[in-house]
Amino acid sequence: MGTTFPPFLLVHLLRTMVRIRIFEERTADLLLRGEIRCPTHLYIGQEAIATGVCAALDRSDYILGTHRSHGHFLAKGGSMRALMAEMFGKKTGCAYGRGGSMHLIAREVGFLGSVPMVAATIPIAVGSALASTLLEQGRVAVSFFGDGATEEGEFHESLNFAALWKLPVLFVCENNFYSTHMPLHARQPTQDLTRHALAHAIPGVAVDGNDVVAVYTAAHEAVQRARAGLGPTLLVCNTYRWRGHVGPHWDLDKNIRPQKEVEAWMARCPIHRLETALLQQGLLTPQERDTIYAQAVHEVEDAVAFARHSPFPDPVELPAHLFTDRKTP
Repeated sequence: MGTTFPPFLLVHLLRTMVRIRIFEERTADLLLRGEIRCPTHLYIGQEAIATGVCAALDRSDYILGTHRSHGHFLAKGGSMRALMAEMFGKKTGCAYGRGGSMHLIAREVGFLGSVPMVAATIPIAVGSALASTLLEQGRVAVSFFGDGATEEGEFHESLNFAALWKLPVLFVCENNFYSTHMPLHARQPTQDLTRHALAHAIPGVAVDGNDVVAVYTAAHEAVQRARAGLGPTLLVCNTYRWRGHVGPHWDLDKNIRPQKEVEAWMARCPIHRLETALLQQGLLTPQERDTIYAQAVHEVEDAVAFARHSPFPDPVELPAHLFTDRKTP
């Protein structure tokens, strides 16, 4: 960890990761209890990426996510209450209880949306960056996606267009080495995903996705480059999801991922890594650490109570918020 970072920023990074982790662990518990029933993809283990990238952005900048975007939503500043209520399918959810875990939105903080279709939001990020450029808004757009998305045509078309127009986009590949249940080495000839940047003549940077300071540093440089009109960057963050592809289970009994592989990545926990460094350098006391965890637990339980007591959408409102809501002559 570098010594040039202000302590308040490092503590902010830790606090954000802890909020995401505790939210996700509580979500896993609620899934097991049957209180949350929508398909849910947990972000546990990957917290450093959303945290580091979003810390390098302004509130007005845009981000777009994937089917695994609780962390992106929270790191960009979305309401935890609205997120949990959405998971419960309640009217007070960020998508009015209609989207569930995979269809999130918080336009008030620049989170333009998440969808489960692989690579589907990448061109939307490029379009948002184009609009920002044409309107001279100075906003940067960030597209988060997994390693599987680099095998889709939309990924390459988006990088080509963004490079041609030098658009202010940051393409963030969260490489957790598995696309659903198939490992990266069985899908691509090499595991160096930055090579895709070469084909489109843009910078490709690989970082340890479990090192939040490294992620922040690389993202900050790419964002400054985008703001200066120098075009997009592909940032590949190598990481690992602890739980299975979908749901709260570890899936170690499915003969997909070796248990030793999971344990090795858990030993590289991004939260423990930063927390230990801050304590050792005297930038955080044990009491301050305990307060961060206690505040996160309180916030999550408040969100759960809010979601439980919120109403379900009224069936008569089903046609609202749809294109069919528009009256035709």
